[in-house]
Amino acid sequence: MADDTTDTKSSNQMWGGRFASGPDAIMEEINASIGFDKKLFAQDIRGSIAHATMLAHQGIISTDDKDKIVHGLNTILSEIEGGNFEFSRQLEDIHMNVEARLATLIGPAAGRLHTARSRNDQVALDFRLWVKEELQKTEQMLTGLIAAFLDRAEEHAESVMPGFTHLQTAQPVTFGHHCMAYVEMFGRDRSRVRHAIEHLDESPIGAAALAGTGYPIDRHMTAKALGFREPTRNSIDTVSDRDFAIEFLSIAAIAGMHLSRLAEEIVIWSTPQFGFVRLSDAFSTGSSIMPQKKNPDAAELVRAKTGRINGSLVALLTIMKGLPLAYSKDMQEDKEQVFDAAESLELAIAAMTGMVRDMTVNTARMKAAAGSGYSTATDLADWLVREAGLPFRDAHHVTGRAVALAESNGCDLAELPLSDLQAIHAAITDKVYDVLTVEASVASRKSFGGTAPSEVRKQIAFWRARN
Repeated sequence: MADDTTDTKSSNQMWGGRFASGPDAIMEEINASIGFDKKLFAQDIRGSIAHATMLAHQGIISTDDKDKIVHGLNTILSEIEGGNFEFSRQLEDIHMNVEARLATLIGPAAGRLHTARSRNDQVALDFRLWVKEELQKTEQMLTGLIAAFLDRAEEHAESVMPGFTHLQTAQPVTFGHHCMAYVEMFGRDRSRVRHAIEHLDESPIGAAALAGTGYPIDRHMTAKALGFREPTRNSIDTVSDRDFAIEFLSIAAIAGMHLSRLAEEIVIWSTPQFGFVRLSDAFSTGSSIMPQKKNPDAAELVRAKTGRINGSLVALLTIMKGLPLAYSKDMQEDKEQVFDAAESLELAIAAMTGMVRDMTVNTARMKAAAGSGYSTATDLADWLVREAGLPFRDAHHVTGRAVALAESNGCDLAELPLSDLQAIHAAITDKVYDVLTVEASVASRKSFGGTAPSEVRKQIAFWRARN
């Protein structure tokens, strides 16, 4: 997509009289973007229809020419959607391909379409429209993923599992509470998507090459016709920046990171050593040599897609970091990164939504693991603070001795005789056993946002109301 403010010429390259001969094969190869930017055909045609309509409304072109242009553009749209349009590499990009076909269809009137605009603001418009639509699709998909987690959280609000730090058993939690952690993460991702839509909701068309135009155009009219909040306010910035695309990639990278962490947990949980969840054949594959294997390939591929998304973000940041204002041809390299990341993110969200709804949860295995590693030790320390009046640091020391004793005896804290516990500290009574089970532990965590089933259900209700 080149810097081009001239009217369309009849030469094959459509560059006008400045270039008497066409580029050689290498230049044509490096310059052409139609191989990927044809993805923007619907946005390009939509923007051109809005632009032509505004030009006619302002008296810049005739109503007759506008009608011919709009009819021709709709014909081209039908041809592309029907697979009957031949894209030409010699015409470089989607803009010139559409405009050349329009000239064939309606004749000289096609040359009036490019009045008061440049390919610089045209591509900025097409790309913004595409990214905005992709963000709206991402918002819907994240809403679906959140809904899947809310269903699982409600189902397992009381299902006990080990909570981990450093991937070591820390304290008992419920699986519902664990699910709600991802609801919060993906909820923030969705909030970032909504903010990004607000940030880019300005129409670039009318900024022209970089300085605006002398024609009496109505940019507010085209902005409204294209569903934007308002036009952009600085013509140089309009054609210079791609921060809306970078913001999309940043959001995709953060959401991808969350998806990858979840994928990693599913990979771990589905191992025979954990056995917390089981994926159906729909999201698993077998081994070519080991018949007993059932591999969580869908989760592993979600994890890998995040690497591609991260790469796209770094690539576009690197492309943009050294460019002076306004437009440079380097910016042609922005779209493939965004297109690839968008496809990866869509696949990852769809796959993860499917896995969350598909997986079978082994609650018995989770509950057994929840009590391992002396996970109720903190509950013992808290009991000593509440019931025996010990300072927490003293209670921590007493609890550490109890854990060491249980470890040496090969038993859980709840299995230590009262006499042994009282030998460590005389203030311990038999009431301590009320807090040493995993069920009692999770039930006691009633602080706002805690893992107690009653609190988990409150958070589920909160999210159902806003999802």
